[in-house]
Amino acid sequence: MAASRGSPLLGFRALALALLLAILLLLGCSAAAAYAGAGAEVEGVLRQVVGRRGDDDGGGSGNFFEPFNVTYDHRAVLIGGKRRMLVSAGLHYPRATPEMWPSLITKCKEGGADVIETYVFWNGHEPAKGQYYFEERFDIVKFAKLVAAEGLFLFLRIGPYACAEWNFGGFPVWLRDIPGIEFRTDNEPFKAEMQTFVTKIVTLMKEEKLYSWQGGPIILQQIENEYGNIQGNYGQAGKKYMQWAAQMAIGLDTGIPWVMCRQTDAPEEIIDTCNAFYCDGFKPNSYNKPTIWTEDWDGWYADWGGALPHRPAEDSAFAVARFYQRGGSLQNYYMYFGGTNFARTAGGPLQITSYDYDAPIDEYGILRQPKWGHLKDLHAAIKLCEPALIAVDGSPQYIKLGSMQEAHVYSTGEVHTNGSMAGNAQICSAFLANIDEHKYASVWIFGKSYSLPPWSVSILPDCENVAFNTARIGAQTSVFTVESGSPSRSSRHKRSILSLTAGGPYLTSTWWTSKETIGTWGGNNFAVQGILEHLNVTKDISDYLWYTTRVNISDADIAFWSSKGVLPSLTIDKIRDVARVFVNGKLAGSQVGHWVSLKQPIQLVEGLNEVTLLSEIVGLQNYGAFLEKDGAGFRGQVKLTGLSDGDIDLTNSLWTYQVGLKGEFSMIYAPEKQGCAEWSRMQKDSVQPFTWYKTMFNTPKGTDPVAIDLGSMEKGQAWVNGHLIGRYWSLVAPESGCSSSCYYPGAYNERKYHIPREWLKESDNLLVLFEETGGDPSLISLEAHYAKTVCSRISENYYPPLSAWSHLSSGRASVNAATPELHLQCDDGHVISEITFASYGTPSGGCLNFSKGNCHASSTLDLVTEACVGNTKCAISVSNDVFGDPCRGVLKDLAVEAKCSPPSTTKEPRDEM
Repeated sequence: MAASRGSPLLGFRALALALLLAILLLLGCSAAAAYAGAGAEVEGVLRQVVGRRGDDDGGGSGNFFEPFNVTYDHRAVLIGGKRRMLVSAGLHYPRATPEMWPSLITKCKEGGADVIETYVFWNGHEPAKGQYYFEERFDIVKFAKLVAAEGLFLFLRIGPYACAEWNFGGFPVWLRDIPGIEFRTDNEPFKAEMQTFVTKIVTLMKEEKLYSWQGGPIILQQIENEYGNIQGNYGQAGKKYMQWAAQMAIGLDTGIPWVMCRQTDAPEEIIDTCNAFYCDGFKPNSYNKPTIWTEDWDGWYADWGGALPHRPAEDSAFAVARFYQRGGSLQNYYMYFGGTNFARTAGGPLQITSYDYDAPIDEYGILRQPKWGHLKDLHAAIKLCEPALIAVDGSPQYIKLGSMQEAHVYSTGEVHTNGSMAGNAQICSAFLANIDEHKYASVWIFGKSYSLPPWSVSILPDCENVAFNTARIGAQTSVFTVESGSPSRSSRHKRSILSLTAGGPYLTSTWWTSKETIGTWGGNNFAVQGILEHLNVTKDISDYLWYTTRVNISDADIAFWSSKGVLPSLTIDKIRDVARVFVNGKLAGSQVGHWVSLKQPIQLVEGLNEVTLLSEIVGLQNYGAFLEKDGAGFRGQVKLTGLSDGDIDLTNSLWTYQVGLKGEFSMIYAPEKQGCAEWSRMQKDSVQPFTWYKTMFNTPKGTDPVAIDLGSMEKGQAWVNGHLIGRYWSLVAPESGCSSSCYYPGAYNERKYHIPREWLKESDNLLVLFEETGGDPSLISLEAHYAKTVCSRISENYYPPLSAWSHLSSGRASVNAATPELHLQCDDGHVISEITFASYGTPSGGCLNFSKGNCHASSTLDLVTEACVGNTKCAISVSNDVFGDPCRGVLKDLAVEAKCSPPSTTKEPRDEM
């Protein structure tokens, strides 16, 4: 995590030629330290943690805050009776390990968040009817207490429908087996179960004293989720259900406000809120409610084989600034940390294991720069404006500055925008927007000219000086790098020991295999006539369901196919996710899709043939109406076509059903169950479908997140020490996720999967794979995930550092004259080991591609090296006073590129199990 907040440390270095150059070293200083401002003052004692409940698990007695009430008016949420402008960070507790939670929460706080938002996941907490689970990644009480211990608030979205690209939208699969049930409508069986679960969660929060009036962190709750999107499908029953859900929630007497997102007809007692990429034009359905943005989509989820979405930091910042500019009061990033869909929790259809979401904190818990830093600066600028934003009871002053330019001015009194604000003592903040997507604009206001880049907002906390512009990034760029000893995909034919250079863990060169049984394998199989629906059989305890039947083929059929030069085909009207066809134990072919048809040519022999179908789920449907009816498996008719005397309808044949894989139910992925399978040493070029693989590896030294690159495999599941990492699938994604104009180094690669360090031992870790189609496990590599390169480029006419701003006793924002600063910071536990480029003058290019211009201060590299190398972070003033003036009358930039290094360790590879 980033260093704790403190005071800047200035270091001065004398240089020859009678020129004294100042270098600002920032060691352990957060840019937001000096300007917490009105927010902290408003909260007062509420922000002081008055009694922690335990360092490890949050247990014990006492309050986290002095008890306070939460209400709202038309302008904002009121914390302890005071209006607040709140920034919220989406962080779903089951998508990280409990050991990751403290660091993640701290990074949210350091990024400027006041609130942590999370869904509550019904199917994680009630896996079987009436049997509740609140342990490990689902220990929501521990999570809430950790949020409180950091001095942050909690926004609890109980739902209990979540969507969230989570398996079945968070609904437990057993729910669909209740007689007469229909989800999310005026249906008594569903409402009874929903009320039971919501009451369970609310009661638990009360028992643990987690509501604000009890001294806890919870300030907001949500009932239902985006129901307005589908309510029309249910007619009047949908309207009645929505009203019932609202009244049920209110009746639980939680003492804090409830919200409903995307619910324009929400009752008066419920705040209706916005979910979208942009919510600056949103207004709630009543003047009495504040404007809240529950889901600010700062990225997007990904499907297997689909593009990996990216939302630039500039656009995300623009959307947020516009929201507060136009009257918004609470905004929540969906997601601020996305995390991982561990095990089989990914939603459907066909959503990937990673839930990285292009969030400000990446899947591994590392800051994604420049997005995290740029948004942190934005939050700091908004907090500087908070006294003015909360002071305006009605609408701000609106000034049209051009055809596509406008200003909103928030102040304690009328402001004459044609004159200078210098010396004006009243609280005043302004937002200047240019909504033209292509052209710069120069606007005149407050007696000055301001240049606005396209599609940007400038924030003036004092109605005079620009503190931040959404299109001008001052944060560093971090390039994520992995260290690995494995060959590239272009050299797959080479076998190697798989290693991690940094820290020295190794996968053994020995792999062991065990063949999975095709079709029926255990005594729990059963036979029935007809095709049964997948979930009715599996209850979602496995992705896999086998269907096996037998077909007798005559010699006439064989002769017919031979004479025509054709093969018969097996057809299925509709399949969901993945279907595979086996004939006499051999894989004939597969189909992938969401309720698509299958036609597979097959090779049959004379006499009795065994035809086996495998239905595979890759995440249950998580969005839409009538989820209980979506189901899985096969629909319609199953036929054998192309026979000499016509088709054979197999739909009503006798089918034998087997749930899951033999190795799966024997738990051969668990260290203590290795004797439950026959393992043999993998031979060269012996890779086969439907095979289990295992090997051993040591854990890298240090604290860097660990990833495993499964790009040499095809499709399956991976376990480490008995923990299911999740599904893997090496489909090639299109290159359309980010255009050439969108420079985005270090994008998430769906070949790589997060292994939480908490699941690892120092040595002898067991890696087990179930591979469905092929691949080469000898090319799998372990990788350390960290920012190896950090770089930044700052102009001498950039804004003063936000730490130069403060609030006067009157509440008015004020800035001291200060030069711009270039900041660099390595990940936790890493230091700046080398400056690979530094130029003060007119450098060109960008990160990883900098070059010197005609104007260059020759002392730049030495000065930056002295300031930064050996430190985790550094800050350098960008001015002629530091570097001298290499070219008078020319606007100069400082561009720096640096390497970050982890602790160096060495370890020999393992050779045997």
